[in-house]
Amino acid sequence: MHPTNTPLREFLEIPYDRLEELNLESKAHQENWTPMDKVEKERREYLEGEKRIKAVTVAFSDLEGRLHMLDYDKKYLLGTDQLTFDGSSIRGFTRIAESDLRLGIDWRAFYWMPSDVFGPGKVLVFASVLDQAGRPYISDFRGRLMEYTRDLYRNDGLVANVSAEIEGFIFNGRDVERHYYKTGNFDLVSTGGYYNSLPQSRLRQFIDSAAEVQRAMGFENEKDHPEVGPSQFEMNFKYAGALIAADRIQLYKLLCRQVAHSMDMTASFLPKPVTGINGSGMHTNMSLARNGENLFYDEAGPNHMSATGLDFTKRLLHSAEEMCLLLNASVNAYRRLDPNYEAPNEIAASATDRSSMVRIPLAGRKGQRIEVRSVGPDSNPYLLIYALLRTGLEGPLPAADAPKPKRIRKRLLPGNIYDAMGSYRRSSWVREVLGEDSHSKYLELKKMSAHRCPHELGDRIKRAEIMFHHEVTNQMLWNRF
Repeated sequence: MHPTNTPLREFLEIPYDRLEELNLESKAHQENWTPMDKVEKERREYLEGEKRIKAVTVAFSDLEGRLHMLDYDKKYLLGTDQLTFDGSSIRGFTRIAESDLRLGIDWRAFYWMPSDVFGPGKVLVFASVLDQAGRPYISDFRGRLMEYTRDLYRNDGLVANVSAEIEGFIFNGRDVERHYYKTGNFDLVSTGGYYNSLPQSRLRQFIDSAAEVQRAMGFENEKDHPEVGPSQFEMNFKYAGALIAADRIQLYKLLCRQVAHSMDMTASFLPKPVTGINGSGMHTNMSLARNGENLFYDEAGPNHMSATGLDFTKRLLHSAEEMCLLLNASVNAYRRLDPNYEAPNEIAASATDRSSMVRIPLAGRKGQRIEVRSVGPDSNPYLLIYALLRTGLEGPLPAADAPKPKRIRKRLLPGNIYDAMGSYRRSSWVREVLGEDSHSKYLELKKMSAHRCPHELGDRIKRAEIMFHHEVTNQMLWNRF
């Protein structure tokens, strides 16, 4: 057998500008809630006709927000009547005795991926998890967010617009989070700070490369830059409907990790990976619209905020302690709430004070929104947005006749995961939002992680809070504990 340079396979590879066009066309199906059967027919015809596609990556998220991906051979996927997987192998899903779960493809959430980053000949589609009877699975919050926002749109013409400002760190070396239990430190690629990066520095090269992938995937980029912390980055993109925004958060972290890996680096979304410097947040911006009109805007309102927006904010603040475990989902996340590092740990709303949990940014009619600042980048975006949206629309308001304290004290978010778990456990509202089963499962997962770490945070980051972090998932260490 003689070596040859003749290509043996021809797999799909699409230029970046065409990728952006295709992905924006796909986004329109989601925005318009195009009937699923119509989109499915269109996608199946495309897959059958495009011979250069070898596999379809089907993505779903577990209860803690880890992204799982299964590659299905294209011919198999088109020929089968159901996709199943072992739910007992996913933490927070089914028990071994009832392990089989199904995947229901959301054909509207269909993405063409840059082949130089994710490999040629593949497309990606998101899926919802179904139980054995084909019903939406209670612990799949992508499916629950999809149903909730679909009903808001169909019943009331209401659209929840969301954007996320996702910060992260870049470290030298591949997969360094999983090696942290041996090294005990991360190697920064840059010691600069806010906006401080030369055009061809490694940090800037990463940001430029990741932003190009993001743009090709139809994120509608706005700006990107180094953040306050050394080796820290942020890449902003346009707001979208709640479900699209949650999918984008998952894809953002995926593409950043993949681009960094290809450059012999690691993109980390730990809330506080390095002692002594600012942590990473995921400021979550939200507004409501009907017929294109921003319902949070009122020219005469305080900070131009409407009564609808003010009530939405009051409900979030009222349930803040109870929801904190959903917004700050790990032991490590509570280090970021340290007030010495511009921490948004005060349960208050403000137009200017960045220590407040909710900020009302300066904006015009179209951009009027609230910014929930006390969110860690390791939270489950579907669970997070679902809980914020339901609480803002339906949650309890403070009692109008409640006695006002003679001396106003600042309300602060819990300072550690144990206090957060206590508030979460006692909350009847959060139990109602999640459902009894998911409420219990989520608490058990947080306990399992917390009990593997020192009870007291202390001044320095401990190995255990990295080793047993739900997004790091060193399975060998987890099983040996």
